[in-house]
Formats: sequence, structure tokens, C-alpha cells
Amino acid sequence: MSCDLVRRAKRVAEVAALHADSVDREGRFPAEAVAALKTERLLGLQVPTQYGGEGAGLAQIAEVCCTLGQACSASAMVFAMHHIKLASLVTHGLTSDWHCGLMAKVANEQLLIASSTTEAGIGGDLRNSLCAVEAAGDMFSLGKDASVISYGAQADVILVTARRNPEAPTSDQVLVALMRDQMSLTRTSTWDTLGMRGTCSEGFRLEAKGVPCVQILPKPFAEIAAQSMLASSHLLWSSVWFGIASYAVDRARSFVQGEARRRPGTVPPSAIRLAEAASALQAMKATVVSGLRRYEGAQHEPDELSSIGFAVSLNNIKTTASAMAVDIVQRALGIVGISGYRNDTPFSLGRPLRDVMSAPLMIANDRILSNTANLLLVQKGGGQLLSA
Repeated sequence: MSCDLVRRAKRVAEVAALHADSVDREGRFPAEAVAALKTERLLGLQVPTQYGGEGAGLAQIAEVCCTLGQACSASAMVFAMHHIKLASLVTHGLTSDWHCGLMAKVANEQLLIASSTTEAGIGGDLRNSLCAVEAAGDMFSLGKDASVISYGAQADVILVTARRNPEAPTSDQVLVALMRDQMSLTRTSTWDTLGMRGTCSEGFRLEAKGVPCVQILPKPFAEIAAQSMLASSHLLWSSVWFGIASYAVDRARSFVQGEARRRPGTVPPSAIRLAEAASALQAMKATVVSGLRRYEGAQHEPDELSSIGFAVSLNNIKTTASAMAVDIVQRALGIVGISGYRNDTPFSLGRPLRDVMSAPLMIANDRILSNTANLLLVQKGGGQLLSA
């Protein structure tokens, strides 16, 4: 990551950290952090340079996710989810003049993108839809009972999955880009949760009428999900969780250092637990970095991105990283003890612990492991530990 991007990310993180406790306590959108993201022009970071962005790769986006994750989990997750959807536009919208124009607007106006993939009746299965695009000439209408749209009330653009038409099977989906003034959102559920409260992942009835058909991405959603959404979601989420875990280990390190200063010449018993936590953090980092490198090596190879082996690898990174993040934060809490359990100390870890508990649940690790098992049943055997 360039020095300039590091500085910009840190400036946003400073703002996010100032408001993280109130965002969590009030369960409100991290408006200050998102305003800072726009000021630093980080929402268009991934947009190709010819459309006014910086053409940043996923590894650079992941670094920003990690930096923000150390300051405010919700702000980091909003940034990650925005760029997950932007990755779908960048990867699959370059052949569409309308979507290229949308990318330019995202970069120039710093528009915030949200996602509507979940739906009442299908739960978190993003590869199936009940709602459908209903086209009439060059226009279409769409109605969706979206069980969750994270920061939907604050988004400028929402990318929505739906069946291709009312007669299509539930798995024959398209991805539609809707602008704020093209849809109505009626809230159907609230977001009162243990952690990640600032993502404001409420439920809505979404209605859109008279929308030009050119706003439907040209590629089937099955290709979009396999070739960009799988990698970007698992890797950027994991980067946020790594940031949360890093913050927790830093708090534990500061606590142990304070203990050592109070007893010169002795090694605090908790130093061994700190070494174990730091080792686990390094292992988590290696897991995420390996995934980013694999993606970068395959991102211009659609067949590789759509392969069973690639999907299994990315699924494993998500389930592994999410479990490791929870374990690391719990280790840090064990080191800090009551000072981490309390909310009124410099070593408090209550908010990071509650936030990181969402990691195995979004998307549920059991669902992902089930999908992985199905993929493994049709995958051919073999493989090498080291290439020849």
C-alpha cells in the first residue's frame, strides 16, 4: 500500500475511533467515518483510473479494511461491503456504458453502495431469489422482501439480486443496480444486535418501477458471484476481522508491558499467553495473505475463478479466519482480565469481542462448510504438497 494511501486510511481510522463507542452504544450508522472516507476519496479507490478512480487492487482495499477494523468494526465493515459490491461492477460492468458511467459517478461523487442479496423465504442463500425482474419493453419493475440490507437507509446505490424473469428458476439470477431516487424502501425489521451495531442491517420492502433495463448487469449473477463476489467478500471480511484481532492483541500487549514496568526484572506470567496470541495472529495474517495472493494470481482467469478448487480455497479462508479472529480476541481478553471485561478502562475489549462474534455467523460457517462439502463430492482427487 502506498504511503499516501496509508496516511489517508489512518486519518479515517482516527475519526472512526473517536466515534466507535457511540456508534456501538446507540446502534447508529457511522456517519462521521463514512464522511471521512468520502473526504479522503476512498469509496472510489477501486474504480479504474479512466473513470476517475485509482484502480486499486483487492490487496490494497484489504489493507484499508484492516486499518479501519482496528478503529471501528462497523465502519470497517461498511467500507468492506461497499467495495465488495464495487468489485462486481469493476469486474463485470466494463462492457456496459451505463455501468461504466455509474463507476465514474461513484468515484467522482463518492457514492456509497449497498447490497440486497438476502430475501424473506430463502434466508441467507444468495444464490436463489424469489423476486423477479418484470420487464416491459426497455423498462422493468422489481419488488423484493429484503430481510437484510446493511446501511440501506444511507446508501446511494443498491445492487439487487432477482430472478431473470417471473418464469425463471430461483437460481437463474441477475444483478441490478438501483439508484436512490429509483426505489422506495419501507422498513420491515430493525437491527438490535450484540455487535456490529453500526452496520444498521435492517430489513426492507424494496420497490422499483420504470427502471431502464440497461441497469441490469450483462453477466448472469452466477458468474458474478463466482468470479468476484466470493473472493472479495471472504477476503475483505477476513481483513476486517484481522483488524479487530490486531487491536485486541495490541491492547493485551500494552497491558502486559504495563505489568512488566511495575515489576522490573521479572517476566509477567501473562507474557506467555501474549506470545501465543501473537503467534495465532500471525497465522491468521498468513491465511488472509495467501488468499489475497491466490486471488491476484487468478483474477484475470475466469475459468480458475469459477473452479471448484478456488471456491473451496476461499470458503476455507472465510471459515478459518472467522474462527481464528474469535479465538484471538478471547485470548486477549484472558490476558487483560477484568480490565478488558470492564467498559471504562483503556484495555476494554467488550466492543471488539461482541463485534468479532459476528464473524462465524455472516455468512454462517455451517452453511459455507455445507457448500464446501457439496463441492468436494464432485471434485476429483489428487494434489501435491509441493509443485514439481
